[in-house]
Amino acid sequence: MIDYEYLLQLSPYSLNHEEKQKLYEIALSDLGTHHYMNCEIYRNLCDRLGQNPPLPVRLFKQYSLCSVTKENIVKTMTSSGTSGQAVSKIYLDKETSLRQTKVLSKIVSDFTGKTRLPMLVIDSKAVLKNRNMFSARGAGILGFSMLGRDITYALDEKMQLDWKVLDSFCKKYAEQEILMFGFTFMIWKYFYQPLKKKGYRLPLKGVLIHGGGWKKLSDIAVDADTFRKGLKEVTALKKVLNYYGMVEQTGSIFMECEYGHLHASLFSDIEFLPYSDFSCVKTNKKGLIKLVSLLPTSYPGHILLTEDKGELLGEDNCPCGRLGKYFKIYGRIKGAEIRGCSDTYEQH
Repeated sequence: MIDYEYLLQLSPYSLNHEEKQKLYEIALSDLGTHHYMNCEIYRNLCDRLGQNPPLPVRLFKQYSLCSVTKENIVKTMTSSGTSGQAVSKIYLDKETSLRQTKVLSKIVSDFTGKTRLPMLVIDSKAVLKNRNMFSARGAGILGFSMLGRDITYALDEKMQLDWKVLDSFCKKYAEQEILMFGFTFMIWKYFYQPLKKKGYRLPLKGVLIHGGGWKKLSDIAVDADTFRKGLKEVTALKKVLNYYGMVEQTGSIFMECEYGHLHASLFSDIEFLPYSDFSCVKTNKKGLIKLVSLLPTSYPGHILLTEDKGELLGEDNCPCGRLGKYFKIYGRIKGAEIRGCSDTYEQH
């Protein structure tokens, strides 16, 4: 199997196209064989569709796809879904869960530095109630929380800004770099808008990492630039960085660099498939997104067919200096379910 310890010693953006291609040729063959031998549903799919077929993400809503025994499952994560939607269930053993956490830390620290910063989470602590059955939202919060210290939640259980907590955090860290994390739409609605309404500008500097929830923001004409400018109006943040990822491939996220490009690390890859024949397209062509991850061994989530559209911008030549593919996302294909983390919070 894959030598994960060796890969974790490498810089996450240090492999060029040829080096990564060699790694993936062997690694995906090993992963495909592992899941074929250990997951009956996946084996049946392979027998009909061929080796290593990309699995539509909706398949995880319909079937229990697992490549380890029930006794070895330590955590079950569920995808986000609005009321009435089925949710995906992702089964993790200890090794896969730990690997995902390590890789997430490795990727994000390439953008934020290795020092653990005081962290403000723009969410409520109530979302973490059941640690063995995590929603995508809860899993995201817990995963990113590993990167910070003095974890503080900005919202109360009613999803209102906790002004007392916020004031205390600001006084404590006004002169320091901090890490802020949250889901895009929730940050805009429950953090930015209340601050803007009161005319407040918090003395918090550092970096904000956010992801998910662009569907609702696009509905109210808030794009990435508007979001970034808005957050810098109400804080002293130096960086506002987006990321792309999904619960079916937790850990191997795609971070946005200072030039606004999303990047694939050595732990993941991305392809863009035209709707006509699903063959891989060349640079500057748009298509349906296929995601590849080296991390999942407890479930066959290594090659996924998403419901998102995107465009490959280039490879190994981003001005930020990171090797690998870089790209942009255009949102869901028409008729796809809303499934972003911050699209799912509804007030009852």
